[in-house]
Amino acid sequence: MKKSFLSVVLMALVAGMMLSCGDNDTNEYDGYKVVTDEDDKVDGDSAVAVRDTLAVAIVWDGATVQLSGDVDSISYTQTGGDVVITSTIDRFLELTLSGATSDGSLLVYSLKKYGIILNGVNITNPDGPAINNQCGKSLFLTLADGTENTLADGENYAEQTFDQKGTLFSEGQIFFGGKGSLVINGNGWNGLASDDYIVINGGTIKIDVADTGSNGIKVNDGFTINDGVLTIDVKADAARGIRSEARVTIAGGVTAITTSGDCETETVDGVDDVSSAAGVKCDSLFLMTAGNLTITSKGDGGKGINCADSVIFCGGTLYAETKGSNEEGKPKAVKGDKGIIVSGGSFTAKCVKSWALDNGVDTEDPKQRVTIIGTPTTNTLQKRNVVIKYE
Repeated sequence: MKKSFLSVVLMALVAGMMLSCGDNDTNEYDGYKVVTDEDDKVDGDSAVAVRDTLAVAIVWDGATVQLSGDVDSISYTQTGGDVVITSTIDRFLELTLSGATSDGSLLVYSLKKYGIILNGVNITNPDGPAINNQCGKSLFLTLADGTENTLADGENYAEQTFDQKGTLFSEGQIFFGGKGSLVINGNGWNGLASDDYIVINGGTIKIDVADTGSNGIKVNDGFTINDGVLTIDVKADAARGIRSEARVTIAGGVTAITTSGDCETETVDGVDDVSSAAGVKCDSLFLMTAGNLTITSKGDGGKGINCADSVIFCGGTLYAETKGSNEEGKPKAVKGDKGIIVSGGSFTAKCVKSWALDNGVDTEDPKQRVTIIGTPTTNTLQKRNVVIKYE
């Protein structure tokens, strides 16, 4: 009976893996699409009606800000370097940002999905987000080719009536594109945050969060990277490089995540609840089909991937290593509570202390801690060192 039950569970996991690996996540967004009036009636996040665009340029020079373009079609206020944009017209708004300020911000309210082009801008807001999108629809954020852009917040946020959860915060989805670069410095909260989901399709993005901050990326409804270069370094205790309450998909690009914080212990009714730092922490499926993901966790009890569902690895290159001690928490390179399934690519998990893999099965046999599909050319299964490679 036990053997039969395990067989059923394994078959279900494999079937789910095949279905997930067949998903085409790269089609979630492929850039702005020119659509007709009739097409524009379709509610699709990736369809942007550029036929009737409002274009506004915003240039910072310290506490001075200049706005030009279709400014008569929107409402805006300016207080020092702080700019508030309100668009209530049923047209696509495109904001181009440039210049520099050490005490400024951009707050946007828009009726429709809109775009922001970072065109060589440096914004620091000492008391809140550098950019705060209060539109619940899609934000298309483009890093202009060849430009260098920087956003930073402060350690302490001023109290507001609206959400502000990071240096770059959005109520709606964020789609990143372009060939420029962006540095996000988080000092008070998350580096990049969305109450919806985030998709990265290009650009070079570096997120550096101090020990006074929190996570590198925080999303409610999922994270996907299809292309581009993403580097995340978080230093706070129990901080996560990517923290998602939904699915995480690595479908391309080059991602490197480093965590250095230790565990954080909270005592509730006499019971200790230990939270550890992690490169990726997700409450749903973790899926990797392509690309390159490197995770290094240095703190006590730190984890590379910490997934409440299954970890499904179909392709690409994954290298996850935990270097911290196990004094308060149990470090794991890859942890999938409902299973770890590997069927292609190059999969490496290393752990200085404890087990490299944790698939929810309490066993001393490393072979029982991962499900391998097919015949890999390299198959090293040890307690603290797991290497699975396919040609």
